[in-house]
Amino acid sequence: MPHYRSFLGGGVSSYQEAGVSISNGNEFVERIKPLAQRTTRPGVIGSLGGFGAVFDPKQTGMRDPLFVSTTDGVGTKLELAKQVPGSLYTLGQDLVAMCVNDLVCMGATPLWFLDYLSVGQLDVELYTTLLQGVAEACSAVDCALVGGETAEMPGVYQPKDFDVAGFSVGAVERDTLLPQNVAAGDSIVGIASSGIHSNGFSLVRKLIQDHQLDLMQSSPWDSDKTLGESLMTPTRLYVKPILALHQLRLCRAAAHITGGGLLGNLPRVLPAGFTARITNLMPPPPVFTYLQKLGTIAPDEMRQVFNMGVGMCIVTNDPHNTISILSQMGEDAQVIGEITTGTEPIIFE
Repeated sequence: MPHYRSFLGGGVSSYQEAGVSISNGNEFVERIKPLAQRTTRPGVIGSLGGFGAVFDPKQTGMRDPLFVSTTDGVGTKLELAKQVPGSLYTLGQDLVAMCVNDLVCMGATPLWFLDYLSVGQLDVELYTTLLQGVAEACSAVDCALVGGETAEMPGVYQPKDFDVAGFSVGAVERDTLLPQNVAAGDSIVGIASSGIHSNGFSLVRKLIQDHQLDLMQSSPWDSDKTLGESLMTPTRLYVKPILALHQLRLCRAAAHITGGGLLGNLPRVLPAGFTARITNLMPPPPVFTYLQKLGTIAPDEMRQVFNMGVGMCIVTNDPHNTISILSQMGEDAQVIGEITTGTEPIIFE
């Protein structure tokens, strides 16, 4: 009978030599456990480490809940994160935000979150930083980090390469599921973004490459940060302000402005026969002006790729109180348009 090592190819006799460290994986799990424990919320049963996460929906206190699920990643922003020291922590917030910001567009309260991390070689210290960012963002929106998967896959990924994805589940009372009751005459309130968020980075990275920009140089629009740090500003978490509006029945629809910009996302929450008429957009943050000039990018292309300063839209019949509450919660918001009847999904004037 052939010796075992012959199947692995001359001289390789262990999983470690094949590129996978079980001990590193075990250490990583132990590092994550206390992070997850700090995010627990009513309904979570058991602890990290089982074959599955258990949640008791009765403990949400809801009468007739519907579950809402989302999944997302951070796109090629993670490629930039590899080049900007210390940015894996903020990338963790990006991952959570891209999922839970979608949940609240349905009126759902985030309940639990799971991550999937695939790496070429597991660096325990480095990727613990990423999970710290995930846990901190989960805590900020009262969402439990209940588990995940870390896969060390040499041969699929180069040693320093990785990818990450997130999955989240929330719940909403059946009779308050959004969108609902959208009507002509409703106002569209835009809530400011923190910057690029997590969409459009393939274009950003192409501009950096073409113009041979140094990510460690001072940011042209924020002298307190490097260019790389400014570009890596994390996606804003909109969960608490949107849920506050939803509880007061001030939110008829909400749209998370991600890839595709306003054009690709706001029409998704409008019933057939209605048009979003945009008349009063916020001035774009300086990062977008910088990128547009750097690449001589057409305004329509910018609008299709980036959020252009509007990270979330609310459809409401009471814009005054909506903006007042958002302001009290630290959000910069203004009326950017209205809902009308029509066949075009969105009109910019």
